[in-house]
Amino acid sequence: MKNLRARRLAAHMTQAELAEKLNVSQGVVADWEAGRKYPTADKLPALAKTLRCKIDDLYDETEVKEAV
Repeated sequence: MKNLRARRLAAHMTQAELAEKLNVSQGVVADWEAGRKYPTADKLPALAKTLRCKIDDLYDETEVKEAV
């Protein structure tokens, strides 16, 4: 989720604010941004909606190619 941090900053949100909206801890958001963990599929729609983007926008091209 290499684009997650950029999307969050563009939305003028802290990790804690995003975490609160998604009902997860700030540490979970930090792990997502660092690539240590990925959000579960059920969190992706809310994540995209909160950041006003499409789910695909959260991933960069290399992440998509690696998943195939």
